[in-house]
Amino acid sequence: MKQNELRAKLQELQELALRENIDIEADLNRLSEKLAEDDSGAWRRVELARHQDRPSVLQYLEMISERYIELHGDRTFGDDPAMVGAIATIGGVHCTVLGHQKGRNMRENLRRNYGMAHPEGYRKALRLAQQAERFRRPILTLIDTPGAFPGLAAEERGIGEAIARNLREFSRLTVPIITFVIGEGGSGGALGIGVADRVYMLENTVYSVISPEGFASILLRDAKKAQQAAGLMRMTAPDLSAFRVIDGIIEEPVGGAHKDPQSMAARIKTRFLEDYEQLSRRKTERLLKERSEKLLAMGRVREEQIGHSVGILGRLFGRRPR
Repeated sequence: MKQNELRAKLQELQELALRENIDIEADLNRLSEKLAEDDSGAWRRVELARHQDRPSVLQYLEMISERYIELHGDRTFGDDPAMVGAIATIGGVHCTVLGHQKGRNMRENLRRNYGMAHPEGYRKALRLAQQAERFRRPILTLIDTPGAFPGLAAEERGIGEAIARNLREFSRLTVPIITFVIGEGGSGGALGIGVADRVYMLENTVYSVISPEGFASILLRDAKKAQQAAGLMRMTAPDLSAFRVIDGIIEEPVGGAHKDPQSMAARIKTRFLEDYEQLSRRKTERLLKERSEKLLAMGRVREEQIGHSVGILGRLFGRRPR
């Protein structure tokens, strides 16, 4: 039974017990235990998404491309090592690759800021994305970040504005954009390079508005309940696939992507090339229309009063359903 079905059944049983004054404590306990198992399963995916040996953007780039050259700088402030940008050839296709880069040890993590990009990282990403558009290259983005860097310097240099601008401009780019969440997909830091025509998650990755620790601290009032929070947040690939936030799940080798990086890289490469083959045949008008519809459909809910469904972004921007 799926997790959401279990939660619905638990609530149903609780209401029945109160209404009929009957003893179903044993059933409730069994369901609670099952939910706890599911929550620990979600937490296991969080741990795998954060695994120190999990392949990084640069490692994937080495494995999937015939050749590449890394580019640097936002032409405004400086270069951000937490955001990688490169021109690459993958399966004979010339493309631009963007992604968050974490380190493999303390020294590298300090240099890469644990994959948390500053404003100049997102401005570099936008510069290279617009360059890709000029030269008609598709864009491949690889997401692996706890979130954008929340420090004072980042705020002073306009981290919110940089991410917001990327959301707008990426939605308008006239070349195919294909995204993979390869580790953590945290909040606006992930969305800053996450607007795409196709969005995939690797099997053991997470994608959410906040970390489980943050969720637990704010809503559960106890940071130690992060494991429980991971289950409640529905942040895993199966959850987001069910919600239609992503387009698919890329299966990982047994034990996680770090157990067989070459196999994982091959699966990413195959999916990228297959999707590019499809998307490259679309006219620009259709590409932009479908991307817009994809974004406006996110968070789609049923409006019983008006008899149709509409996405959250559609309601914000006044888009009327057909």
